[in-house]
Amino acid sequence: MNKFRLKQLKISLTLLVLFLWLLLPAAADEGLWPYNLVPKDYLAKKYNFRVTDDWLNHLRLASVRFGGASASFVSPDGLVLTNHHVGRGAIQNLSTAERNLIKTGFYARTRQEELKCPGTQLWVLQEIEDVTNLVLGSEKPGMSAQEVLAARQKAIAEIQKEASDKSGLRCQVVSLYSGSMYHLYKYKIYNDVRLVFAPEEDIAFFGGDPDNFTYPRYDLDISIFRVYENDQPLKTPHYLKWKSSPLKEGDLVFCSGNPGSTGRMLTYDQLLFLRDVNYPFTIANLKRRQAVLHEYARRGPEQERIALNTLFGVENSLKATIGYNSGLLDKNLMAKKLAEEQAIRKAIAADPELAKEYGQAWEEIAQAQKEYASFFKEYMLFERANAFNTVYFNLARSLVRGAQRERPAGAPDMGGGRMPTEIHDDFEIVKLADSLQLLKEQLPDLQETKWILGCQTPEEAAKALISGTRLKDPEFRKKLAAGGAEAINMCNDPMIKLALMVEPLSQGVRERYEKRVQAVETKNGTLVARAIFKLKGTAFPPDATGTLRLSFGVVKGYVENGKKIPFQTTFAGLYAKAKEKNNQAPWFLPEIWYKKKPALNLNTPINFVATIDSIGGNSGSPVVNRKGEFVGALFDGNIQSLPTRFVYEEKISRSVMVHADGIVEALLKVYDAKPLVDELLGRYH
Repeated sequence: MNKFRLKQLKISLTLLVLFLWLLLPAAADEGLWPYNLVPKDYLAKKYNFRVTDDWLNHLRLASVRFGGASASFVSPDGLVLTNHHVGRGAIQNLSTAERNLIKTGFYARTRQEELKCPGTQLWVLQEIEDVTNLVLGSEKPGMSAQEVLAARQKAIAEIQKEASDKSGLRCQVVSLYSGSMYHLYKYKIYNDVRLVFAPEEDIAFFGGDPDNFTYPRYDLDISIFRVYENDQPLKTPHYLKWKSSPLKEGDLVFCSGNPGSTGRMLTYDQLLFLRDVNYPFTIANLKRRQAVLHEYARRGPEQERIALNTLFGVENSLKATIGYNSGLLDKNLMAKKLAEEQAIRKAIAADPELAKEYGQAWEEIAQAQKEYASFFKEYMLFERANAFNTVYFNLARSLVRGAQRERPAGAPDMGGGRMPTEIHDDFEIVKLADSLQLLKEQLPDLQETKWILGCQTPEEAAKALISGTRLKDPEFRKKLAAGGAEAINMCNDPMIKLALMVEPLSQGVRERYEKRVQAVETKNGTLVARAIFKLKGTAFPPDATGTLRLSFGVVKGYVENGKKIPFQTTFAGLYAKAKEKNNQAPWFLPEIWYKKKPALNLNTPINFVATIDSIGGNSGSPVVNRKGEFVGALFDGNIQSLPTRFVYEEKISRSVMVHADGIVEALLKVYDAKPLVDELLGRYH
């Protein structure tokens, strides 16, 4: 056979494989499924498990959105269980130099001792409604990408307002499948949240940053709160009962949580933009912030306490982003994404009608990425405020934009935000000086950079801005807000002046992004999704959107570098790890754990892994068995799970959970929290 015919044969076989892929549903147990799109037939066929509407509704109403993460009701009296690292913002806000609850932990032995968490909101999804026709029906033939985006945004705002007014609930329209489907989510919000239990950080985050996104793990990463309504514990029939049977390898389990975002439907050019532009900038910025925070923390114990929460978030984001980018740097993964996209485009091109309707979508998205790259730094530094890393600037911008009515009508408040109970000016100066240095390095010739710094160093400018602002005073902020645009424009506060000065550039790059990137991606992303629907149907899940999803998988160990990794770890392994590391930070065990060691059953599992699909935002998610019983709380994934942001795989990628048995064992034997355990196990009813 000559080389030309052999090459043709190879191409034909490759295309055959790729086109067969188009006809297949989502691989294995892939999927972060909206509750109204759960693949019931798949579960029945593969696992002989028939999901009922009652089962789904109960789990949905027992699931909680906690800030940007997840939690669940675990008692009829409003107990909510999540991760320690999810609740740590609230715990930190309750801490002082004299009472550091992050370090010492906390347990309210009576309900009177439970601590109110100011500013903490918990959201519970009450209902999902398909509003796709209402949103897409707002478009008219011949509209430009910008007009399409504006029409959809107007329709969404109207839908949200009408639904909120009618129901009294917080309503949010969620875009699915790159804008091909829109669902209205209706939430009940609880504002009276009180801390019940938190372990010491040393056991909650045992192994610290070195062990983050790894497995085996030995973390009691939990915190427990209680929701109150009318100053009484919330009475709810929708809570998760504790597991009634042992958890075994091979068991089917489900995860209900709020995964932040995945990029499995992104085009190849969008992935290249992340790999070559976005992620390198983000990683470099996080690394410099990490270094600055470590330097500040070394100044003393109080500075360490102040910096700890911010440092945790920075290091977690840094490790995650590096992991995400590792997938995009993987030639095999990128080759797979490119081959899949080429197969779709070839199939579209082969049909004149499909080619006319969808054929240009990928190229227009590619051009949008080039446009975005041309002003990405200005967008990140000014509109995303990477150049102004201080809580004071956030307050100033909020006041400025509030007076100028910058927030689009009907735009949802996602909740979970907290005004710090204490602001430390020396800490704010350090953060702001570093971010102004970043601005000076990245955009030295920009006129706004020269105006902001003048003849000052970044440190001098930061000190002047922080020392001169009065925004720490809530009465001052209220007065400014009440005075509207006139009061804001006449205000001599240096932080307000800074926010006003950078607003024209921020608004300019924001409008450029909305018109030339977001609008193009919205219109053409919808076309890409529709094209896939035409070829493949809807037997695949949409990307995560920070809203409630259900995923599933099996409890299962894995093999790494020829070594079998067990599906669960035990308290015996915890003590062995601490001994191996000479009980030195971050593998330091609190003293009480040594004192109580003789009482513990060291064979009790503390963590386990499963093939559950998850991503950032799933932290705190309840994991349940077939009966809908609580078997654990998801708190991490192994390092191999991070590239699944773009391509799912289950051979070695795992989600990591705190085991229900380990929670009860620790509460009973270490913390002497029998009343709390009795409530979790339903013994007091």
